[in-house]
Parts: sequence; structure tokens; C-alpha cells
Amino acid sequence: MKKKFLFLLVLSLLLSVSAPMLSGCASERDVTTLYVYNWGEYISDGSDGTLDVNAEFEKYCKDELGMNVEVNYSTFSSNESMYAKISSGSAVYDVIIPSDYMIQRMVSENLLAPLDISKIPNYQYIDDKFKGDNVYYEDDTDDIYSVPYFYGMVGIIYNTEIVSEEDAAIESWELMWNEAYARDILQFNNSRDAFGTALYYLGYDVNEATDEEWNEALELLRTQKDLVQGYVMDEIFNKMMSGSAAIASYYAGDYISMYEDNDSLSFYYPKEGTNSYVDAMCIPANSKNYDLASEYINFMCSEEIAVANAEYTYYASPLTTVAHNPEYQEYMLDVHPDSIDILYGEKTDSVPTQAYLNLSPERLTLLNSLWEELKIESSIGNGIYICCGVILGGLITLGIVHTVKKRRRAKYYD
Repeated sequence: MKKKFLFLLVLSLLLSVSAPMLSGCASERDVTTLYVYNWGEYISDGSDGTLDVNAEFEKYCKDELGMNVEVNYSTFSSNESMYAKISSGSAVYDVIIPSDYMIQRMVSENLLAPLDISKIPNYQYIDDKFKGDNVYYEDDTDDIYSVPYFYGMVGIIYNTEIVSEEDAAIESWELMWNEAYARDILQFNNSRDAFGTALYYLGYDVNEATDEEWNEALELLRTQKDLVQGYVMDEIFNKMMSGSAAIASYYAGDYISMYEDNDSLSFYYPKEGTNSYVDAMCIPANSKNYDLASEYINFMCSEEIAVANAEYTYYASPLTTVAHNPEYQEYMLDVHPDSIDILYGEKTDSVPTQAYLNLSPERLTLLNSLWEELKIESSIGNGIYICCGVILGGLITLGIVHTVKKRRRAKYYD
């Protein structure tokens, strides 16, 4: 009995001592995961000595909120691929960063949660031109569904060592169809932007184009496909920085990023008109961490973090605390002498612009159909070239083998 009593006493003491330790371990393991879905190369990630924004948010949550938070960060390459994932319900995210027209579509389909701006106090630093009636992609709603992250315009990037000064001086979409640069041209690998280049070139309204005008844009893209080296998104960086491609339509901020690694690159906004856009932070309707997602959005709008992101991406910031920050401006001018003008200045006012709006279901169906038609034809065309190459190579090989055999026979019989 005494031995049993002593055993129980020791066991009780051990449990009383270890309970707090076990509790502490449990709290350390009690981690909340915040799922963030963003464009590639669109956040300061700690590389090359930059600020690791997501790590800073995790630290902020622990120090200021007393929470153990882990940011699960993943990226997408187009609005359409992001939309497909969200609308299908195949994945659940807490913060996403779509573009304007896609936000409008997702609001109409109840895929986004209204924001509680009282939980996002740094919203006050967003420039007024991105608030209220100026938020063209949230019209007809009383709620706020997004907080601007970055904005900008699409232009044409070209390599001055390959493209002649005379061809570039026209500052037109025409350069994307110039046969002198066949197989050196890159086109967007998403339907809205690719068709946008053709519609702007043709002078049509990218939101109100008729069926006939959309088909005319398809024909124009068909004439371009033999000149195109590839349909790309993030792959454009390596191709343009390395000089393996000479011409591409892409976003102004990304041009500045490419220029940093290849100062032979230059840029202009096409005179016929181009796309202006806003990418904004939203909370999906099925988010499991609404309050934490709001905290993340507010954190992204704090000056230090927003400046770090703007300096990393080279996109125009909608936050007045960033755009008017002298150190930020000096940094950008060191990267490119015209960067502030390209992003915020006269260059943005020198050409007509039009933002994409959500298309009607009928127009979306038409666009998807035309895009598939173009891409299938491109695939078939490339496949034919490959097959022809294989067949030609095979015939040459057979010819060589046949000739060698004849020579061997001749030598043998002689």
C-alpha cells in the first residue's frame, strides 16, 4: 500500500509540474493559417536584402495581437486562372488580389465579402481618386469590396539593340505586328489582355465592342500568331531581360523591373490607347479568417510595408504615403530616370486609356470561344511545324543511310 501511495504521489507531482509546460507547447502549436493568393513577383519577399513582408506580418501578429499566424502564400498568373479556382470552390483563400474587371465579376457572383472599413484604418491613406464613385468596378453597390493594392497601365517594351529607332518612334501597337521582328514578339497569355491589344489597335471599345468587332480582333491576332515567339505571362521577364525576345506588351511596373537587369530595354504607351487597371485586395466570401484577413489588408497599407512593396514591384501605389514619400521617389529615380513620370506623371496622361469592365455572360462566352479558337490554331500550327521538322529530319536521315549503304555496296562489289 505504501509503495502504491508513493507512486501515486510522485505521479501527481509530475503531472502538476508538466501541465503548464504541456499547455505552453499546445499554445505554441495553436497556429492560425492565413491563405493569401496573389500575382507572381507582386510582394516584397525578402530576396536580395528586401523586406520579407509576410514574415513581418507573422511577427506583427505575435508581438501586437498575441497570435501565432502563418501566411500560406501562393501565386497565380492571370485573373482567369484565379477566378476558375475561387469560383469552383477547389481552394479557399482569405485574401486575394484580382484586377478591376474581375472584382466586378466576382462581386456580381457573390464571391467576395463586403469589407468592414473600420477594421482597416489605413484605408484613410488611399488616394481619393480610388474611392467612392471613382471605384468604377464596384458601381451599383453600397458596400466596399476591395482596397487598391497597385495600379498602372499597359505599354510596349522593346529592345533598342534589335528594334530600329524608326519603328519604335511611331509609338503604336503596330510594332506588335511588324513582320521585321517575326518570332521575336511576345503576346499576353490571357484572353482579355491579348484581345485588348488588338481592340485598342483597331480603335474599338474594349467593353462595348460588337460581335463583328470581336471577330475582327480575332482575325488581327491570327495575322500576328506567325510572328509571335510565345504567349506568355511571368515568362516574359527572362525572355526580355535575356534578350531572347525583342518586343512585348506588358505592365509599366514590370518594364522598370526588367530595365534594372537590361538597360537596352525601352518603353512607351501606344498612341491609339491602352488599358489602365487597378489590382485590389479582397476577401473571398468563403474565407475562414475574416478579421485576420482585414488585419492583413490594413498591414499592407501601412507606410513602411507599402513602400517596401512599391520598391520591390515598381508598380504605382494608390497610397499617398507612398507616392509622396521622398525616399521612395529617390529610390525609383535611381532605378530608372523616368520611372516617376512613367508611373505617375505626364506619360500616363499622354494617351487615351480605358479600363476593362466585366463583360456580359454572352460576351464572356464569345471571348472564351474566340480565345480557344486562336490558341488551338496556334497549337496546331506549331504542331505542324514540329511534325514537318521531324518528318524532314527523318527523310534526311533515311537519305544519308541509303547513300552510305549504296557506297558500301559499291565498295563491296567493286
